[in-house]
Amino acid sequence: TVQYPVEHPEKFEKFGMSPSKGVLFYGPPGCGKTLLAKAIANECQANFISVKGPELLTMWFGESEANVREIFDKARQSAPCVLFFDELDSIATQRGSSTGDAGGAADRVLNQLLTEMDGMNAKKTVFIIGATNRPDIIDPALLRPGRLDQLIYIPLPDEASRLQIFKACLRKSPISPDVDLSALARYTHGFSGADITEVCQRACKYAIRENIEKDIERERRKMENPEAMEEDEVDDVDEIKAVHFEESMKYARRSVSDADIRKYQLFAQTLQQSRGFGSEFRFADRTESAAAGAADPFSSAAAADDDDLYN
Repeated sequence: TVQYPVEHPEKFEKFGMSPSKGVLFYGPPGCGKTLLAKAIANECQANFISVKGPELLTMWFGESEANVREIFDKARQSAPCVLFFDELDSIATQRGSSTGDAGGAADRVLNQLLTEMDGMNAKKTVFIIGATNRPDIIDPALLRPGRLDQLIYIPLPDEASRLQIFKACLRKSPISPDVDLSALARYTHGFSGADITEVCQRACKYAIRENIEKDIERERRKMENPEAMEEDEVDDVDEIKAVHFEESMKYARRSVSDADIRKYQLFAQTLQQSRGFGSEFRFADRTESAAAGAADPFSSAAAADDDDLYN
């Protein structure tokens, strides 16, 4: 969806089509949408420009639209480029729904954004990625074909992903052998990547605090007995131990509730149903081929069994 339009635009030109212009990442907060966009740009060896939606809005008339034009001009000059709009819902809500903003600034910014996307030259390899926690309030005009026409759900991490997040967060930290990261990954079901990062940071702070307190105690003993023979000093707290993680987990919290997850799943299900009207369409000769048992390159193994219906 993302890699081919950036790395192989000539293939689209060969088939007489313009490359896809963008996608929309949606899902619970703290699940790595921004990190994924950066990873995509790095994988495609493209420049990366990140913009937070609220940064485009100003109090001066016309300046917000100028900011949008400036961002797109910069992206064209940096092609191949991945242009990432974070918190897109702050500037792309359904037009007419904004109340209280200065003269409909958000609506004007969205209109300018749509204009820039439609005017993007196909020869300029600029791919747009939007990210939002509220896909239900995004203006439908932004999601129509030719704009951000691909919606990708970024869910909460599963157990294997949580384990990798723990390892990534602690890759530079000294960890005691008694710390079982797999057990932490199993216990943190329903945690987002940001929640797991908070657990690791809190455990690290407990280890640092204990280390500092040990140093203060050691210095105090030296002051009280300066004539004592100096022994080889061993750092009592030189790594993050299991007790630090146990203390950290007492304050762990889930930032995404089960009700929020159900909302995202319902939105994804509704979206899938709305885009599946043509799943049964076949050309007449293709129908005959299917009845004769010809292989369909796009059918799954499960769908292949349905060929018996035509016999």
